[in-house]
Amino acid sequence: MESSWLETRWARPFYLAFVFCLALVMLQAIKLYLRRQRLLRDLRRFPAPPTHWLFGHQKFFQENEMEKFEELVKKYPRAFPRWVGPFQAVFYIYDPDYAKTFLSRTDPKSQCLHRFLIPCVGKGLTSLDGPKWFQHRCLLTPGFHFNILKPYSEVMVHSANTMLEKWEKLCITQDTSVDVFEHINLMVLDILMKCAFSKETNCQINGTNDPYVKATFELGKIIFYRLYSFWYHYELIFNFSPAGSHLHELSQVLHQYIEKIIQDRKKSLKDERNQDNTHKRKYQDFLDIFLSAQAENGDIFSDTDLWAEINAFMSAGHESTAGAVSWLLYCLALYPEHQQRCRQEIQGILGNGSSITWDHLAEMSYTTMCIKEALRMIPPVPSISRELSKPITFPDGRSLPAGMTVVLSIWGLHHNPAIWENPKVFDPLRFSQENSEQRHSYTFLPFSAGPRNCIGQQFAMIELKVAVASILLRFKVTPDPTRPPILSPQIVLKSKNGVHLCLKKLS
Repeated sequence: MESSWLETRWARPFYLAFVFCLALVMLQAIKLYLRRQRLLRDLRRFPAPPTHWLFGHQKFFQENEMEKFEELVKKYPRAFPRWVGPFQAVFYIYDPDYAKTFLSRTDPKSQCLHRFLIPCVGKGLTSLDGPKWFQHRCLLTPGFHFNILKPYSEVMVHSANTMLEKWEKLCITQDTSVDVFEHINLMVLDILMKCAFSKETNCQINGTNDPYVKATFELGKIIFYRLYSFWYHYELIFNFSPAGSHLHELSQVLHQYIEKIIQDRKKSLKDERNQDNTHKRKYQDFLDIFLSAQAENGDIFSDTDLWAEINAFMSAGHESTAGAVSWLLYCLALYPEHQQRCRQEIQGILGNGSSITWDHLAEMSYTTMCIKEALRMIPPVPSISRELSKPITFPDGRSLPAGMTVVLSIWGLHHNPAIWENPKVFDPLRFSQENSEQRHSYTFLPFSAGPRNCIGQQFAMIELKVAVASILLRFKVTPDPTRPPILSPQIVLKSKNGVHLCLKKLS
């Protein structure tokens, strides 16, 4: 029976729509196929572990990722491609010559993380690229000069002592196991608030009651959750989710809080200029320095830039430094002979028990070696990634095209047995002057290197020295055998169950 004229008339558009959709699907399939073939061609000179056609290397890294990665570092001593599904791959490197070639360039940072952070904290040094990044870097570098950092040591000592007084109350009757990361996290935030804004939040006593402090902690959790939740990578889905709404509220809190501090400081500086007797603080905080840079370069350093750079300083210097101090204590707890040697060095420097000062920090040679060895064994930032803006050729002649995402695995570099003898052994003498001079300059990169190295690395090292010296003078730390840390390779290397140590008050 022949179809009626009406049925044919209505069916034809559906047939056309079906053919059109089918053509689009086939076109997308061809594009994905060509993309995979191009990746296979670009990576053919780099050996890789066996890969699943659909899941790539995801199943290989499902359990004990850090241990699995160390296996690959031994098998592929320079680099290897890691497939994320069938049509996407990132290229991991952990060789000093590769690292030097990679870090000597100014390729933009991978946007996978920064596109989630920028709406919350703005575009500061950690996410800027090109000429604007270079301008900001030149403007802000003087703020991290030793003469500026010197007064901060007193601030750090005060914040460290506040934490230690809490610990003494916890240990008043017996030795106590404590998750030191929680306490150190608040101590570092306390230091940053004082050094950035000269602001006393009492966050170590009051916890997260302060709105800015609370928003800072919650924001980090949401960003991490979004980064590892595939569906939340899509803006539309995330924005209409409860997490998206909460993130928007937290961003408003951060913006309004920093904006009020900036405007109050500008008003205060204006009032001071109108008075004959100016009341000066003991030290210049980072807001003073940033405002000074804006006053001299207002055409290239706007209020938006000022806000973003303050947020960049706070976010980059918070959990990474807290993690570094926590892992340093954990390493010293595991190796009591090195802990005791550091303690004896610090006691010898202070002599009659005077408080730690700036001049004391330079004398802590063995303690500094232990800090560096802890940063080697457990780097707080385990990797950095960038997207190649132009092709790169490594010293062995192999190359990668523009557009490839390259990940420098600092963890892999620091645990590469081709570079470090017995990398699992805690040996501070690796960083003696003699050994350091003999080693390739790109084998130890806890603060990266090259033109985009960490601008705040000296500030962080001062924090580490002050914190460990203050703690070891008053406490002996030992591991809690019932709760060993479980490494979790997030943006900052953390422990899934905290960093629990047993604290013993020294008499």
